[in-house]
Amino acid sequence: MIELILGGARSGKSQLAEQRALASNKAVVYVATAQNLDGEMAKRIDHHQRRRPPHWTTLEQPIALAQSLKQVDAKDTLILIDCLTLWVSNLLCLEEGHHFALEKQALLDLLPQMQSDVIMVSNETGLGVVPMGELSRRFVDESGWLHQALAALADQVTLVVAGLPLQLKPTQLIPTQNT
Repeated sequence: MIELILGGARSGKSQLAEQRALASNKAVVYVATAQNLDGEMAKRIDHHQRRRPPHWTTLEQPIALAQSLKQVDAKDTLILIDCLTLWVSNLLCLEEGHHFALEKQALLDLLPQMQSDVIMVSNETGLGVVPMGELSRRFVDESGWLHQALAALADQVTLVVAGLPLQLKPTQLIPTQNT
């Protein structure tokens, strides 16, 4: 099972992912992509760490995501990745030629082969205005294209707004009433 949970900042997407991971009754590996580069980010990381159950395994991986997933992939395991847009940002700031493209393709190739269930958390960036700076525009574009590719692979896609989950995939058809 592959699930993608999207939402804005402080929408409740991480909390939803954590609740679903707990409910799975599987061994959980939490893959954190954030890097502690300033005081504000340190506080955000601390907030997330304090919410995690102590029996979960945490793996910090800001760059080589697919490689790390291969190492922890196992039956009866759930891998929670939080968050993909931080991972995209890390790669774009690192940018060594086609490094982002290679890492993205490695992830997309690996996911369908995994034994573990995977929940991926990411910020939906396509609902705002087009950013002015070149790097910001590339970040929004790359995130959007990544989300589209992941949504195509995923069994379930959920959008979280104001703490409320909206299931996007699988879609449930509402029967129409013939009058």
